[in-house]
Amino acid sequence: MTPAARLSAAIEVLTLIETNKRPAPDALREWGQTHRFAGSGDRSAIGSLVFDVLRRRASSAWLMGAETPRAVLLGALRLARNMSVEDISKLADGSRFAIEALSDDERKRLESGSLAGAPPHVAGDYPEWLDAHLAQSFGEERWQEGMALAARAPLDLRVNTLKSKRDAVAKELSHLNPAPSRWSMNGLRIDLSAEDKQPPVTSEPSFIKGDFEVQDEGSQLAALFAGAKPGEQVLDLCAGAGGKTLALAAHMDNKGQLFAYDSDLRRLAPIHERLTRAGARNIQVRSPRKKLDVLADLEGTMDLVLLDAPCTGSGVWRRHPDAKWRIRPGALEIRLREQTALLDEALRFVKPGGRIVYVTCSILDAENGAQIRAFRERHAGFEIVSPNEVVKALGDNALIFSRAAKLSDEGIQMTPRRTGTDGFFVSVLKKN
Repeated sequence: MTPAARLSAAIEVLTLIETNKRPAPDALREWGQTHRFAGSGDRSAIGSLVFDVLRRRASSAWLMGAETPRAVLLGALRLARNMSVEDISKLADGSRFAIEALSDDERKRLESGSLAGAPPHVAGDYPEWLDAHLAQSFGEERWQEGMALAARAPLDLRVNTLKSKRDAVAKELSHLNPAPSRWSMNGLRIDLSAEDKQPPVTSEPSFIKGDFEVQDEGSQLAALFAGAKPGEQVLDLCAGAGGKTLALAAHMDNKGQLFAYDSDLRRLAPIHERLTRAGARNIQVRSPRKKLDVLADLEGTMDLVLLDAPCTGSGVWRRHPDAKWRIRPGALEIRLREQTALLDEALRFVKPGGRIVYVTCSILDAENGAQIRAFRERHAGFEIVSPNEVVKALGDNALIFSRAAKLSDEGIQMTPRRTGTDGFFVSVLKKN
């Protein structure tokens, strides 16, 4: 397919998303199934275009004065890809398989339009109803935080120290030009341009051997800040597919006991293969069973309970840009109730002197600081470990990180704009 034909295809996919209310990955898959002539390179390029549009949907519509798939695509080419009007017009020339030529109004908007005067939710590319929540989190800087969340995310890797070292993995992947992560001592980062196809790192021999995992640097830091030590008793209460579980096992050097549990058996299913590949031997998976409390024997015995709580996912909009336009106020309310229940559930497993580490991939104070404040009102027997104390796990980088991240009385907020990571929140609560 020509670059011009890919634009036409991207508009078709955006129309599917809009008319059928489909998640972007599903719409892209459906389009690919009905257009078998499109090769893998074409599908990847079309997907990149679609996700760029979804990242910058509000600002693109503002720039172009319309919300149609064509309008937001043209706006995204200008805003997300920084293409000149001349380059855009070469693709939009009305030739066979290309979209119609630019109108005079479209050309004018692409040449001289700007986001000056745009409200924060437009400049920051997020739903208007979330503006009050983001104002509570970031004040006047909320649109800048939104802009950073509208950029494409890099590809981050966590070296599995149970099997390898960072320098060795970097050498194995030298053809991908990985660089050491800014904060994580076991991290590598592969930067991607807007048009780059994400490399198939999970097919690399070093991945298959278990030398590394794909994991955002913010997620790596959340596991590090949990402070799991060799010999401790640790419960990962919302383990999911096991990304942070594996990181905890590495920090514990396979010593002690780590229990991995998730209430959804389907989410937990991939963990078994990952444990084998990683060589993590101190992990016991507890699968949910109807009417059976499979964690009853752990009550009051845990040094650490990691609670990677379900949330809106607002901190990972770079990776799932369509999710921010599909989220509704009702979904936030459901997540808040789930988080409250899980925090209270974590209580029964922590021994005196033990700690609960509360983690979300959210940038909303309602899911983060507000939840911790409410927890302490309900349970007086816990104190918050100072974020400045927690970040000492970074060693020489601790001071610089503490100035970059948003530290509050309740915890640590990472964001793409501040720390170059996804938007993770971490709070450490110690039981008296």
